[in-house]
Amino acid sequence: MRDYSASRAYSASSEEALRARDLLKDWTGEGFLTPAQYQRMEPDTVCELRRTNFFLRLVLFLFTLIIVGAAVALFFNIAHLTLLADRIFLLLLAGGSYAAAEVAVSRARLYRYGIEEALLACSVGFLCAGIQATLFSGPYSPNAMESLIPAAGAIASLWIWHRFRLPYAPLAALIFVAGLPGDWTSSHAAQHAIVVAFYTAGLIAVIAVRARHRFTYLDEGYSTTEALLWLGIYLAINLQLSSPTLLGQWWDSSRTTTEFARPFYWATWVLTWCLPPLALARGLRLKDRWIIAVGTILAILTLVTNKPYLGWKPNNWDPMLLGILLIGVAVLIRHRLANAAGEIRRGFTARRLSGRDKTWMNAGVTALGFVTPNLVTPSPQPASPEVHFGGGDSGGGGASSDF
Repeated sequence: MRDYSASRAYSASSEEALRARDLLKDWTGEGFLTPAQYQRMEPDTVCELRRTNFFLRLVLFLFTLIIVGAAVALFFNIAHLTLLADRIFLLLLAGGSYAAAEVAVSRARLYRYGIEEALLACSVGFLCAGIQATLFSGPYSPNAMESLIPAAGAIASLWIWHRFRLPYAPLAALIFVAGLPGDWTSSHAAQHAIVVAFYTAGLIAVIAVRARHRFTYLDEGYSTTEALLWLGIYLAINLQLSSPTLLGQWWDSSRTTTEFARPFYWATWVLTWCLPPLALARGLRLKDRWIIAVGTILAILTLVTNKPYLGWKPNNWDPMLLGILLIGVAVLIRHRLANAAGEIRRGFTARRLSGRDKTWMNAGVTALGFVTPNLVTPSPQPASPEVHFGGGDSGGGGASSDF
């Protein structure tokens, strides 16, 4: 069996040390380890990689994007290059951004620090822009070959995922793959089928490779990638979610399904009911929380889109009924787990065993506060009109006044 660890930017020992360090902090915070035990084991998890917290990582990512974008725009504004030189320079920028990310990782030992992630994102963007400007912006551009742009973006994203283990790189690859069949065929049904075929092939490959790394530090990366592939397959199959013309008619009683052949349309409806149980069964068998979460989301989406699929007119109380159903299922599951011996049933428990849930919830609440500030801060009230008093008399001892 060939070992691909040499082509990764970080050594296996360093990533294992980081994973062990995170687990130690998590277990100590939840009380599974005493501070003395943590102090004894913590020196064994020291590594040379440099990390930062999520919010500073996000700030560094945005600042690096702004700096790179401003520097490139300033250069183009000052240099006044020819059209051909502009196109070649974009490709050179792609290589330069990637090289800078490699230097940041190899010399500064940055690990998901925001800076190298922004440089890698810039490299993919410059690569796609360079290919677009070089091959397809002239008067004789081969439009049939424009799929090279999403193909190049998908390949670059997959390479970045393999080398740097960035968890969102597979998502970028999925988005690029979704744009591939647009230049191959004008049939919407064929486009959906092609995307599903690509995603299914990726899912099979990930499942096969993941089996060899089931209990290693690589399993978490494969877990999120597999969950994204399950979600991508479902979104490509569910025509109510992936077709804007149908999505806009959810609250319209008249249905338009002539865009797709009836056998294809109803086959996708059947698959929307088959995929959620498959994903849930896979997640429960592996005890994989990411796949279980995606399977649950797929089941909810199937319930939400079933009426539009069948052409039934939605009712105003449908969301309320769905909420009652979800609450009832959650209460039932928690009740069954709580009544089991030790509150554990077949390896599952309703008790919180990790502090990561609390961290994600805090991050979600903070993000929700930024997105919807009006839900927290009341909107300013309009100033009350100026009140003028008058018309009354008051006085005594020869004095009088209006109020």
